[in-house]
Amino acid sequence: QVQLVESGGGLVQAGGSLRLSCAASGSIRSINNMGWYRQAPGKQRELVASISRDYSTNYADSVKGRFTISRDNAKNTVYLQMNSLKPEDTAVYYCNAEVKIGIAYAYVERWGQGTLVTVSS
Repeated sequence: QVQLVESGGGLVQAGGSLRLSCAASGSIRSINNMGWYRQAPGKQRELVASISRDYSTNYADSVKGRFTISRDNAKNTVYLQMNSLKPEDTAVYYCNAEVKIGIAYAYVERWGQGTLVTVSS
């Protein structure tokens, strides 16, 4: 079994910063891509940023230049540093990881439970 546990969400004023963390635990043999998604009320879940095992990154246009994704492979942890936050960044943020579990051959996708980020104007 694998668990992804997010932390770091909360309430912040526009222009402020937050740092999200997501730690993966369990019978993990390897983690491939990791990423952060978000879902605002009444909207579909969208990709915010992703990072490969060799640290290649990808960002949604709406967060480029403001958010930075990073990972610590030794700790099976991914981070999202969010600066210059805007009210439109308000959403539940979900961690995602492609993991190999135990002796399994293929990567499977796992999700965290989500952490709420609220940006006030």
